Amino acid sequence: MTGIMVNISKRWGYHGVDALRKASPGYLMLLGAFALLAVAGAAVGLHGMIVGYHHVYGVSREVSWGILISAYVFCVVTSTGLCIISSIGHVFGGEAFMPIAKRAVFMSIIFMLGGFCIIFFDIENPFRMAIYNVISPNLSSNMWWMGTLYGAYLVFMVIEYYFLLEQNHSLSRLMGFFGLVVGIAAHSNLGAVFGMLHGRPFWYGPYLPIYFIFSAAMSGGCAIMFVTTLAWKINPEIMNQRMERAMKAICQVTIFLISTIIFFTIWKIVTGIVSHEKTIVIMSLVTGDYAINFWLFEVFLGMLLPLFLLIRSRGNNFNMIMWATGLMMVGIFFMRYDIVIPGQMVSVYHALGVEEARDLVKYTPSFHEIMAALFGLSVICFAYFAGEKMLNGHQLEKHEIVPEGGYICPGCGAIHFMEEGETVEDAMKRHHKIW
Repeated sequence: MTGIMVNISKRWGYHGVDALRKASPGYLMLLGAFALLAVAGAAVGLHGMIVGYHHVYGVSREVSWGILISAYVFCVVTSTGLCIISSIGHVFGGEAFMPIAKRAVFMSIIFMLGGFCIIFFDIENPFRMAIYNVISPNLSSNMWWMGTLYGAYLVFMVIEYYFLLEQNHSLSRLMGFFGLVVGIAAHSNLGAVFGMLHGRPFWYGPYLPIYFIFSAAMSGGCAIMFVTTLAWKINPEIMNQRMERAMKAICQVTIFLISTIIFFTIWKIVTGIVSHEKTIVIMSLVTGDYAINFWLFEVFLGMLLPLFLLIRSRGNNFNMIMWATGLMMVGIFFMRYDIVIPGQMVSVYHALGVEEARDLVKYTPSFHEIMAALFGLSVICFAYFAGEKMLNGHQLEKHEIVPEGGYICPGCGAIHFMEEGETVEDAMKRHHKIW
């Protein structure tokens, strides 16, 4: 058994629990804090499940989706985005993006699991849902497709990560491609869950399925830069030449994607103002109850400030990138909140002229909802910090001696071997099956 673990350690760069024991007291305290917060969130969520959600949650018949759905969307959007960004490298052969593949795929799995932890406490009977999803599928339901596609996506990502650890580039690329296709299908379907609701004019239409995909890619670029620069603070050795090149490439792509989302947001506001059915919601974002959420968090922290800082950073000022993307992650959370909650603020009876339904419906997250959301987010944070230590910063073991005929791949960092008459570039194309 010890021999197997040693072999895995050499192949995967796996350092195990021993790496956590050797961590600094501050690092262990941080892990402990996230673990305690996760346990507390799970305990509060289970209490809500036992006593009944309608007693402890702030949702109602009018506002049936609260902060838990917002947090779930935040997690799964980020997961899909990480998959999209990572696929540029090891799936489609973008050499500059290859060094971030393992961390990006690992975090995409963790964000998806965190989303599942959150949605677990929003569904009244999650176990029954899982069973009947299999034995009694409803192919006409967007919700059924969402659960099925995200489940398949998670399986593909786990298998892809295993093959990345094994340095089996052909199969990891194949699984990455399947994961990307299923992930984009799942994510556009998530947008359709909102966009196909006739009774919610703010959501209804083809906008959200398309917006969700671009927004996911932006979130993925932001997330991988944030977790990589944070990892650099933990272990400066990870920021080698290849990683610096990857960060610059991702920074450029993320700047483009932020600009695209700004474009989407402008037209959402402009078209919403001239649409009678959407005006009341748009005005609540621009000048009403959600103006602080929209202007301060979504627009300023989520788009404008990060765009300015990332351009200023030139892709190589890692402290600036860390602050820009960290603030951007906060803004992106409010971006998801501003989609889910305001879309339900107008009662379905408003268009019928019912006097009692002329004003916006109010919603405030309850303590139980906030703690259940923190449960999933804490699981993500704990897994990230534990993974950085146990998986050696997602690097392979340092090779003191490169075997004869081998070389360290400038893309993925693994040891590859050249066949007779091959150049390093030819060998890299063969190993990574670059088109």
